[in-house]
Amino acid sequence: MSFEEIAEFLSAPDTHGPGVEVETVRTHTAIVFLAGDTAYKVKRPITYDYLDFSTLEKREAILRRELELNKPAAPQIYLGLVPVTRQSDGGLKLDGDGEVVEWCLQMRRFPAEAELTALAARHAISRSLAEEIGHSIADYHARAEIASADGLELVTEIASELDNAFAGMADVLGPARVEAFHSSVAAQIGANAALLTGRGRAGHVRRGHGDLHLGNLVLLDGRPVPFDALEFNERLGTLDVLYDLAFIIMDLLHRGLSEAANAVLNAYLNRARQPDHLDGLVLLPLFLGLRAGIRAMVKVQTAQLKEGGSDADVEAARAYLDHALGYLAPPAPRLVAIGGFSGTGKTSLARQLAPLIAPAPGAIHLRSDLERKAMFGVDPLSRLPQSAYSAAAGKRVYSRLLDQAVRVLEAGHSVIIDAVFARPEERQGLAELAQRQGLKLTGLWLHADLATLMSRVSSRRGDASDADETVVRKQVETGKVAADWVQIEAGAERQAVAQRARAALRI
Repeated sequence: MSFEEIAEFLSAPDTHGPGVEVETVRTHTAIVFLAGDTAYKVKRPITYDYLDFSTLEKREAILRRELELNKPAAPQIYLGLVPVTRQSDGGLKLDGDGEVVEWCLQMRRFPAEAELTALAARHAISRSLAEEIGHSIADYHARAEIASADGLELVTEIASELDNAFAGMADVLGPARVEAFHSSVAAQIGANAALLTGRGRAGHVRRGHGDLHLGNLVLLDGRPVPFDALEFNERLGTLDVLYDLAFIIMDLLHRGLSEAANAVLNAYLNRARQPDHLDGLVLLPLFLGLRAGIRAMVKVQTAQLKEGGSDADVEAARAYLDHALGYLAPPAPRLVAIGGFSGTGKTSLARQLAPLIAPAPGAIHLRSDLERKAMFGVDPLSRLPQSAYSAAAGKRVYSRLLDQAVRVLEAGHSVIIDAVFARPEERQGLAELAQRQGLKLTGLWLHADLATLMSRVSSRRGDASDADETVVRKQVETGKVAADWVQIEAGAERQAVAQRARAALRI
């Protein structure tokens, strides 16, 4: 029985019903047959160093593993396994009762324009969609099976494989680039060896997706859904969840979508609510660098497979490696605070500024409204009772914000804190934190007239803040303006406010 006969059978319109057109998508390991609203994937009968699809039994097993990995996250797509059978008359039939000669993974087809790569190309990844991506990945990781593997060992293997690959690519990528990448990765691994191992022991190394770029997420019913997890190599699919996340962040950054990349990271951290991940941010330069390095390697390999090479692929490979080197040499972190009474636009400004504050993909945005909701264990859009806004509760919120800021800063990442900061002792606590960390605090104080504040809070919809007109009046009557912070008129047009803030931050 030849694989070519099966491929010809599955690509024939008559196999799938009258009038059904069939499209084929070929990769080096599989062929997908798109027939109407259904897709059938078959594995090629091949053997490489990292996979073995040489027998029918092995191909069936790997398809079942693919189904097992993907159906929980994407039940709308993954339907089940269907056999191709040899009938008594010698012909082939899809899902027949004869001898099974091949197995197909049956999936529900989705429009190509729903893939996030297509949305990115149309500049259609909004901030809200980026946040949903972060939430979706955090939920995916929460369900993922914890692996008993050493995070240090896993990352070291990846770095070693890249070193071996780049050894034969120095003439294409440039010897200086390759050597800089090798030494930077080795330095990052050496400096963080204990943390890499410790995160494995803490349950943050899991059987993740393994290939989490924009092309493997699709928008279904308005939600981003991960699919096509790496199924053929359990070792490659077992990884630190932040390394899994780093792929899509790197992909967004490489496409110039820095605002979306920052939103994905912040949304992921807010959804996951894992304090260890704040400490783990020290690994993000390494993880982003490795992800970009792998893409550089793949681009070179792609160019080598094309007759006469490909200048475009080579230039893309060099660009990926340059980005990797940038990630691996992050600048010092910064501490920024945005204060002001409710309705001044603190959160909006913080979201604009965060992607601009290095290291990549921008500052971690700590917001008092979200922290208060998390502290009381409710959804961000659930309204809290007045007791949640007592002076004692407020002190706990600010204490939690400062504790998180310390963890992020000590991980070498920048922080932007968005809170009212109307009490001098709250601002003093922030100043003392900056002094302990050896950093300069940049405080921005937003102000606007009472009528503007009242109008803004009364028109809010779908926001984590519970502040209303009564709260605003009380803040204005009792709060103390941060006179020693940079004063910004928040009643102005949004871009003018952002421009003044960027000037204060010199970005």
